[in-house]
Amino acid sequence: MIYERQVVAYKSYFLDFYKNQPDNVQEKIEWTLNLIRVTRHVPEKYFKHLEGTKGLYEIRVEVGSNIYRVFSFFDKGNLVVLGNAFQKKTQKTPKNEIEKALKIMEEYYYEKANR
Repeated sequence: MIYERQVVAYKSYFLDFYKNQPDNVQEKIEWTLNLIRVTRHVPEKYFKHLEGTKGLYEIRVEVGSNIYRVFSFFDKGNLVVLGNAFQKKTQKTPKNEIEKALKIMEEYYYEKANR
């Protein structure tokens, strides 16, 4: 199988969230991440740039009436780095979750530059 993108988790931000989800949610997250790996043009329903941010994306996962978001960003064009994730309970994405995601992205690039 040819992959369009590689998807990696940065530190344990995403994995801590993922491990605490029930099996059906984990399966849908895996399905969505795989879609991002293999699809050249991923529909916005699943993968969308967050307006007003420099390079922050949200991966959108729906399971029944529950909505989950995984923040991510690109590195080297086709590497998708997963940051924090949360279950969405309101219409708008909470500002503190976006701020956390931006800090994680900043930390990632800082560490990469200082290796």
